[in-house]
Amino acid sequence: MFYYLLKYVLLGPLLRLVFRPRIEGLENVPASGPAIVAGNHLSFSDHFLMPAILRRRITFLAKAEYFTGPGLKGRSTAFFFRSAGQIPVDRSGKDAGQAAIREGLRVLHRGELLGIYPEGTRSHDGRLYKGKVGVAVMALKAGVPVVPCAMIGTFEAQPPGKVVPNIHPVTIRFGKPLDFSRYAGMEEQKAILRAVTDEIMYAILALSEQEYVDEYAAVVKERQTAQKGAKQRRFPRAPLG
Repeated sequence: MFYYLLKYVLLGPLLRLVFRPRIEGLENVPASGPAIVAGNHLSFSDHFLMPAILRRRITFLAKAEYFTGPGLKGRSTAFFFRSAGQIPVDRSGKDAGQAAIREGLRVLHRGELLGIYPEGTRSHDGRLYKGKVGVAVMALKAGVPVVPCAMIGTFEAQPPGKVVPNIHPVTIRFGKPLDFSRYAGMEEQKAILRAVTDEIMYAILALSEQEYVDEYAAVVKERQTAQKGAKQRRFPRAPLG
């Protein structure tokens, strides 16, 4: 299978050589059975570094834009992401969250590992943002443990917008699995979903030691973009010459 060719021959050895990741707590990832690995998301390279070091195959939910690009480049990118174990999820529209949950549950019902970034998007400034409750819905509906994971140093190695990574030390740290069986059957209760999600985010925070922001990353990005646009309209650049 092309996934294992990427992992052991084409991509995995290169990632290990370039990033030389330090791995901590790998024994906390279950050797078999369904589980969710929930991590912070600092860099494009996160998608590939974690699969490269895990002993088991892991499937991530990825934004559909990676699979819908035009032309040969778009088809090649889509093939690469599918081969790397990524599942496309359309994040637009009111049903986007439900679609992601359905796809994630399919992976878990097959007894596999599911990778999730509860923040919903990459951090644009290296801080940890509020988690979305989809991870809690899947954990409770599937009755599976959640392994918190912290990617440390990937923001410095490949911040948003940078194509060629910097040489920077990277640590991938896994925490003890979180058991939410005490909330079985309560996945429709909003307060329970928020409590479970916050517990997961706190565990990630304890591992990553990032600064925490109690807002959704997408909301903060949108606000900052709007503020930047307003400032540019208010103080336009003077023409050169």
